[in-house]
Amino acid sequence: MLGYIVKRILYMIPTLIGMSLISFLIIQLPPGDYLTSMLATMSDSGQTVDPAQIERLKQIYGFDDPFYIQYLKWIWGIVSRGDFGWSFEWNQPVAGLIWARMGSTLVISLLSLLFVWVVSLPIGIYSAVRRHSVSDHVFTFLGFIGLAVPNFILALTLMYVAYKYLGQSVGGLSSPEYADAPWSFAKAGDFLAHLWIPIIIIGASGTAALIRILRANLTDELHKPYVITARAKGLPEYKVILKYPVRIALNPFVSAIGWVLPHLVSGVTITAIVLNLPTAGPLLFRALVSQDMYLAGSFILLLSALTLVGMLVSDLLLALLDPRIRFN
Repeated sequence: MLGYIVKRILYMIPTLIGMSLISFLIIQLPPGDYLTSMLATMSDSGQTVDPAQIERLKQIYGFDDPFYIQYLKWIWGIVSRGDFGWSFEWNQPVAGLIWARMGSTLVISLLSLLFVWVVSLPIGIYSAVRRHSVSDHVFTFLGFIGLAVPNFILALTLMYVAYKYLGQSVGGLSSPEYADAPWSFAKAGDFLAHLWIPIIIIGASGTAALIRILRANLTDELHKPYVITARAKGLPEYKVILKYPVRIALNPFVSAIGWVLPHLVSGVTITAIVLNLPTAGPLLFRALVSQDMYLAGSFILLLSALTLVGMLVSDLLLALLDPRIRFN
């Protein structure tokens, strides 16, 4: 096991380098650069820029350097100094922008993942055990709605309900009176009161999908010979279901970590914009639109790293959960 983990971590290094190279290349594929976009915006608004100033900005930001020179400078700064580059649009270091958003992003992501598992696990088991019952049909119907309704539509609906019937300020993660206030018990309570909407919305589609997956897998396992044998031996029904079939049917839950982590951290971008959430998704979207290459590249590199870490964690947990899986 230890040798496998070390080997996987070593494999992650060239994979990350390749991902960073591809992401940096993709960001530079559109014609022009950040300076070109800025000049176009200024031209549309009637402003003029001195050509000498344009040349000076190109030299400062290195836009005249070849692609590989810009990439090598960026990677060397990350490896040697932890410097992810400079955000042209925000005019500050990229690292500060990323870490400022990661706190709220991680809180929402982890709570959304917990919500997905806590809700989908018991409902999926119940639907498989009580297959074709009235409750199963109700959960199936709700699951299809969760998969079909776009997250931003659900966000607008819950925002209306919270404002109209609960008297709660909507949008963001705090009320206006606590926006710039120092942390206190009152602000923490207000923060928690605003969390339920993004958690439900971000977790809705994942919950519906995992309920359907767990129901299908567990239904298949419940008709296997080892389950029939366990019942014939007189084991209690809860042991027959929970000891082996559920354990094996949980594989999709664990294997989903590889894609759930980056999906949640990216914040479901449109939903985060609708809810005005201070998460990574809207910032990444804005960086891509404005061609802020170091900010966008750093976010894509971070999501790539999370994908690799999630896949490693899911592989290790699968081996612990399912005795049929072995690394040799």
